[in-house]
Amino acid sequence: MSEHKPQTLPQWLVHNAATRPQEVAQRYKCEGVWKEFSWADVRDEVRALALGLRARGVQRGQTVVLLSENRPELYWAEWATMAVGAKAVALYPDAAESEVNYVVEDAQAVCVFAEDQEQVDKVLPLMARHDNLHTVVWWESGGLWSYKHTGLLGWDALKALAHPVGPADEAWFEHEVALGQSSDIAVLSYTSGTTGLPKGVITTHASLMHNAELIGQTLQVPTGCEYLSYIPLSWSTEQWVGVTMGLMRPLRVNFAERPDQIQEAIRELACELVFFGPRQWESLAARVHARMLDAPPWRQKVVDWGVHIGRLARADQLDTRTRAWWVRALLPIADTLVLRPLREQLGLKRAGIAFTGGAAVAPDIFRLFAAMGVMLRNIYGCSEFGLITVHQGARVNAETIGETVSLSSPWGAPMEWRLSDNGGLEIRGGAGFDGYWGKPEKSAEKMNDGWFQTGDAVGQGSSANELIYYDRVEHMNRLKSGHLFSKQFIEVRLRFSPYIREVMVVGDPTREHVTALVNIDGDVFGRWAEHHGVSFTTFTDLSQRPEVLAQVAKEIALVNRALPEQARLRNFVNLPKELDADEGELTRTRKLKRDFIEQRYGVLIEAMYADQTTTAIEIPVRYQDGRAGILRADVTTGRVPPAARNGDQKP
Repeated sequence: MSEHKPQTLPQWLVHNAATRPQEVAQRYKCEGVWKEFSWADVRDEVRALALGLRARGVQRGQTVVLLSENRPELYWAEWATMAVGAKAVALYPDAAESEVNYVVEDAQAVCVFAEDQEQVDKVLPLMARHDNLHTVVWWESGGLWSYKHTGLLGWDALKALAHPVGPADEAWFEHEVALGQSSDIAVLSYTSGTTGLPKGVITTHASLMHNAELIGQTLQVPTGCEYLSYIPLSWSTEQWVGVTMGLMRPLRVNFAERPDQIQEAIRELACELVFFGPRQWESLAARVHARMLDAPPWRQKVVDWGVHIGRLARADQLDTRTRAWWVRALLPIADTLVLRPLREQLGLKRAGIAFTGGAAVAPDIFRLFAAMGVMLRNIYGCSEFGLITVHQGARVNAETIGETVSLSSPWGAPMEWRLSDNGGLEIRGGAGFDGYWGKPEKSAEKMNDGWFQTGDAVGQGSSANELIYYDRVEHMNRLKSGHLFSKQFIEVRLRFSPYIREVMVVGDPTREHVTALVNIDGDVFGRWAEHHGVSFTTFTDLSQRPEVLAQVAKEIALVNRALPEQARLRNFVNLPKELDADEGELTRTRKLKRDFIEQRYGVLIEAMYADQTTTAIEIPVRYQDGRAGILRADVTTGRVPPAARNGDQKP
């Protein structure tokens, strides 16, 4: 281990404040104006919070929960927690009270940072249930003026507990930060809970720094790179990039004023480093398509031509020197008329490093953005172990998840990998797997003779270290015929369609063929319906319109052509409501909770396999104001044309 490098995140903060005190570290848009914070400013804020936590009795080894949208205070609260030797748990801001309760109990939290009244209302009832939870801190006061609770205090009140900060306080802070070691627990990253109760992954400072260093090296991230923090801190990747690499490189980390202004902020900042989850990249692609629906026919043809030239020039790389002369000649024209305006509209005009992670991504997403001049790269890893693969170099094979990263750092050894007999990926090395918080038996289950079992089914690409992602091992399925297929492999390709927001493929050893539950994109189809003269009243009504069913069938037919005959979809239904994390249908990372969905919509699944035309269904729903109700709908079974299903149609 390198002795001259800082060994914890707070040590990096102190180092930056000492070596580049006036350099801008973070910016936050507040009431329309970008407010800047230097490294000295951030250090002072974190020190004041750490002193406040000391005054509230937060001690080394304890747990602090963070519940907020991404903003500077969230970062400062996490670093202050680490500075006093405690560990942090960041939750999704839309987490339900029951989810917060589970983590507070499991992690034995003593303090919660809650952004505003909405978050405080989730936490206050928990203080009566958990004796260890003694402090709740807020920083947005709206609606909280009448709240009276001895354990509830505002951001400034917490800092005032040690105000003014004197020399003794500064010395204490420096001493506490210096006590930190790379092996200390920095955060608990809770799993999504797709197969059971969430588990808190023990993540040390060494693990965070090792993975941040590997990402910085493989993507060649420059110092001072502009970055917008958008992905929740409950994602390990955001902990590696915004929180940790933001300190180590360092980056200039920016925060939008509100979550609904992310796209505006991206466009205004023209960030050089862009990290979106797969759903966000799919949403951007759908936005381009939706805008074209509103454009006149001549404009649509120009855009189609420009994107076509971009595809020919940049099929799998941004270096166009090997392309035909006429493609190279037309590319500047296409770029001026179409591709550059598209990049600017999406805020990607300076996106030299654009990447995604967290779930599989349709290859056509990579190809579309490459055509625009944005080389999208995939980062694949897991909370337990860290970074595993990255698209590296000048080329990107869109069918793969990148090449394995076998670099070392001062905090971790090179990674090794292998495939088990069932096709599961196993790894060792790196910063290692430190186990699940309070669950040694679950930790032991993940190990196989010193190798960590990721549970992901992968295959080898065209090169030795290139991997293709199929699905979770337990989600690989066989049909009654014995044919093996991957549901997720089909789903990610269907989600490339701008008309399909979410989809769950159905098929198992008791079934003869494959079907699907489809969530249409209501925004895109709403514009499409207006353009095609299709009238509708509600989302439910729109989803069941014959014209909409026919369009979804066409989208499925396009994907069917690329699938083995046995895996092609025959029937589908458009769900009469959107899948919702608050109703237990999705995780907070928008992963499908398959067992729950299959149970809730079982009557529709059976109707598809029975070739029923229409099926009545009653679905419990929860409205945004908290009220519960029942959605009643008649759902029509859609059918994919047999010619397309049998591969008779030509692309």
